[in-house]
Amino acid sequence: MKVLIVEDESMAAKRLTNLLLEIDPEIEIAARLDSVKRTVNWLKENERPDLLFFDIQLADGLSFEILEQVNVTSPIIFTTAFDEYAIQAFKVNSIDYLLKPIDPSELKNALNKFNERYKSSTPEEPSLNLGMLQQAMQMLTKQYKERFVVKIGEHIRTVPVADAAYFFSQEKATYLQTFQSNRYIIDYTMEQVEQLVDPKKFFRINRKYLVSLSAVKDIISYTNSRLRLVLVQTDETDAIVSRDKVQEFRKWLDQ
Repeated sequence: MKVLIVEDESMAAKRLTNLLLEIDPEIEIAARLDSVKRTVNWLKENERPDLLFFDIQLADGLSFEILEQVNVTSPIIFTTAFDEYAIQAFKVNSIDYLLKPIDPSELKNALNKFNERYKSSTPEEPSLNLGMLQQAMQMLTKQYKERFVVKIGEHIRTVPVADAAYFFSQEKATYLQTFQSNRYIIDYTMEQVEQLVDPKKFFRINRKYLVSLSAVKDIISYTNSRLRLVLVQTDETDAIVSRDKVQEFRKWLDQ
């Protein structure tokens, strides 16, 4: 089986190569490429490999851009450091995705899935879902909000998102709490704020709180397998990571 690896982090590419050869020493690494441009050129000039590994974000763009410039019919396994908020959009002409750092057992399962689906006597030709491709690119190139407009008496000011320690809801209002001890009402629901800010920097720990990583002073084990956060600029005790979000929160911390 010939495999093409597209990964711009050399250590990650070497690790993936080693893991693949440990699982199956007969795998042939056709090439290891580190950019959209080099991959497009290589695919135009070489016979298609049996399987492709694409890192989502490369130094010169998103790997989805490769699919816009060259007809790729080989199945793809995407590798990504992004969590599940965008995973559904990654399933473009692919058989699987792997979160980095790649777990050897998950890699083995992905290869088994490939073998079962594409090593049959009449393998299916994968089809490119252009709608999902467009959705994925929009999600990964989304421009998140940089500031919020707030009203202070008769004055209107802007507060940079970088100054926000956390957002919280109280008595049907949504508040922005800054690192500078200021608190402002903003004209958005918590659900809207969650969509407007970068999910790599802010996490919705429960219905009331959306917190910045920089605002977390301490994390304490709490009852019923939950976590209690000690946040800057607050003496409140309800910054609790709900039980159904603890695992996702741990992954978010470990990015």
